[in-house]
Amino acid sequence: MSTRLRPDLARRRGSRRRPVPQDGFTLVELMVSLSISLVILAALVALFVNTNRSNREFERANSMIENGRLAVQVLENDVIHAGFWGTYVPEFDDQTLPPWVTPTDVPTVLPDPCLAYANWNDDVDGDGDPDQRKSLIGVPVQAYEDAVVCGGVIQNKVANTDILVVRHAEMCVPGVSANCEADVAGRLYFQDGRCTTDLVPYVFDTAGFTLLQRDCAAVADKRKFISNIYYVRDFAVTPGDGTPTLVRSQFDLSPAGDLEHLPAVPLIEGIERFRVELGIDDVSETGGAVDYTAAIEWVDPENRTSAENRGDGVPDGNFLRCTTLAPCTLGDLMNVTAVKLYVLARSPQESPGYTDTKTYALGGAGNAGPFDDGFKRHLFVTTVRLPNFAGRRITP
Repeated sequence: MSTRLRPDLARRRGSRRRPVPQDGFTLVELMVSLSISLVILAALVALFVNTNRSNREFERANSMIENGRLAVQVLENDVIHAGFWGTYVPEFDDQTLPPWVTPTDVPTVLPDPCLAYANWNDDVDGDGDPDQRKSLIGVPVQAYEDAVVCGGVIQNKVANTDILVVRHAEMCVPGVSANCEADVAGRLYFQDGRCTTDLVPYVFDTAGFTLLQRDCAAVADKRKFISNIYYVRDFAVTPGDGTPTLVRSQFDLSPAGDLEHLPAVPLIEGIERFRVELGIDDVSETGGAVDYTAAIEWVDPENRTSAENRGDGVPDGNFLRCTTLAPCTLGDLMNVTAVKLYVLARSPQESPGYTDTKTYALGGAGNAGPFDDGFKRHLFVTTVRLPNFAGRRITP
């Protein structure tokens, strides 16, 4: 009996014997593929490195621009309020004063910007004696080139930078305005009364706030005294860290309970140069020199137009820079109606392959640079009008 395989089994057995063709890469193909892969990988690495470098450069540039803008904004917001004392207007700058009245509150000495409150030793009875309070009210802005004016407060100041002092009353009223600091015993406040029976026009002290509002019934508002000193020091947080920083010293209660300018605190890093120029309004609308020690002289006394011996609110001539060799006088500072600020911002780190060969024009202070280093810089310039002084000098 013969044995025969089924046709389907025979086909399967036959298929096992038949060689199956194999697909793959030859050595040449493999080497070409590796070369192409390496080229693509190198391109991706270069793209990543360049993108990362570009991102770091953008971060440095953005940080520099934002720091410069923030510095200008902080300074503008403070300077624009210089000379604000609530509803009080000094007699010497009050053009509603009758023409037969001679002002009694004209400052006669420059205020000491860093004098502690315990050493003021003045009076407020209107007898005309030189005093610190009267000068602080009449001179809301001061500028200096040298730190010798406040040696105990201004420390580690960067060379070739200026100092700016700004004074005013706080915008809000403690205990009345929302988001205002609470009334703190021992702090220095300014209160101006509107009642005609009040014996003094204002109280600038730590106590004795009894002046009344116009209705002579309600107690008048009092506002915290603000005095800020701005300058650039040569470190941000740790002495020697090499980061120029805009800092601010504020007048307030010290930990020991003394009213004085406190140690400066850092505001904005990367501010390398800071210059200040003042716009002086020392010529009247008619072209005459100002004289605040005399009564107002009007061209038209009946309608009170064009004061011949008062400013018109517009700076006259070039802006003035206060220097050590030529400091600003009392007459200059009493007539400041605008402030020009120069702020030079620097990137936080150096940029590889970059050299700063530019010069930066800082007004009357001359140029800064070239620095010939790897830091990128940008100069910001702005002019701020003092509405509390300039505005009340404008006449119809």
